[in-house]
Amino acid sequence: MFETVLIANRGEIALRVVRACKALGLRTVAVHSEADANLRHIALADQAICIGAAPSSKSYLQKGEIILAARLTGAGAIHPGYGFLSESADFAEMVENAGITFIGPSSAAIRLMGDKVSAKQAMTRSGVPCVPGSDGELPEDSDAIAEIGKRVGYPLIVKAAGGGGGRGMRIVRAPSDLLQAVAMTREEARRAFGNPSVYAERFLETPRHVEIQVLADTHGNAVWLGERDCSMQRRNQKIIEESPAPGIERTEIARIGELCAKACVDVGYTGAGTFEFLYENGAFYFIEMNTRVQVEHPVTELVTGVDIVAEQLRIALGEPLSMTQADIRFEGHAIECRLNAENPWTFAPSPGQVTDWIAPGGPGVRVESHMYVGYTIPPNYDSLIGKLLAHGANREQAVARMRVALDEISVKGIDTTVPLHRALMQEHGFWKGGFDIHHLERLIDAGALSGVKA
Repeated sequence: MFETVLIANRGEIALRVVRACKALGLRTVAVHSEADANLRHIALADQAICIGAAPSSKSYLQKGEIILAARLTGAGAIHPGYGFLSESADFAEMVENAGITFIGPSSAAIRLMGDKVSAKQAMTRSGVPCVPGSDGELPEDSDAIAEIGKRVGYPLIVKAAGGGGGRGMRIVRAPSDLLQAVAMTREEARRAFGNPSVYAERFLETPRHVEIQVLADTHGNAVWLGERDCSMQRRNQKIIEESPAPGIERTEIARIGELCAKACVDVGYTGAGTFEFLYENGAFYFIEMNTRVQVEHPVTELVTGVDIVAEQLRIALGEPLSMTQADIRFEGHAIECRLNAENPWTFAPSPGQVTDWIAPGGPGVRVESHMYVGYTIPPNYDSLIGKLLAHGANREQAVARMRVALDEISVKGIDTTVPLHRALMQEHGFWKGGFDIHHLERLIDAGALSGVKA
């Protein structure tokens, strides 16, 4: 169906997609901003086109410019990576209307699963367990809102239907605070997402964040590739991910995984995707679906041996999945540390020139990064500069290998989160496993990590 793929992204995910395309014999086109002309994937791509100034609003979010670049270069497909336009139903629809293949689900599926209200309703119909809450978006009538709050119970959380990234949500612990929280969240949602719809759910106090990776083709086949525990978070942003999730019965993981694969077929979902759940007191509760490849997809690749990005490309080419559920084997344990150009204790961004970059190696170690000595990290984008992964026969070996890799890595000229990860690898709660999503925040508030030497 296509021989050339345009990569509408930057950084480590763009480099990852270039490599996957080359392995499949596909030609690549890299679009970039003026600030990104010297990124590694630009040199490796078969062709590169500058599409605008450094701010993403003038480059990577310019839908029309990206489609025009695809037409000018003869690209028959566009891979959106993650972030930017990867979950924009409007962009996917524009790509479809231009006669270009969008490497991901259909615009209809993105629209369905991108709205948390419609996604939750679809999952309920498919039998996927959801957090108890409102049946749909909250009405305008104050008395009706109060009645819904009473039925859901307190504490509850008001969420934007089109939200994400930790934005567009407020916790409500008393009925007297509900109406103000709804009004404030609606306005925030309108400004941030262009969609003022909000809904309410029961607020879980100490959940874990566990997600299921899926792949689905255009022939009615879907598989689940195990789970990832993403509970180590700060400001609702993931720091460390691992698979398998410590302490959760494999039979329960399999039950949820099978429901997720079935749900893909039910809603006509194709490509790679991730079902995100909160897990508390032995129960899973669906919260949202990410209709794209995840930052942490290499964790799953290490424990399954499945090349998720290559499968995305094959699915977009119209091929059936290269495996069945019975073919998938889970081996060992994998951990990923996100490397950000940030102060490790305050998380303030740290753009600037990289004066030293030494990537670690050894058995079971994998590095995904676009860094190199002399590269200047611009202040315009997300602070992620790479991902460090370790795989072992079990969790203990994976942690030991991660400790060695973190001691070996060297990044100078900027602040990074490497010292934070070194401290967490020694922290008792992490070593024990099974912590909730507030664990890191409690450690930071208590000052339990900042005194550890880098």
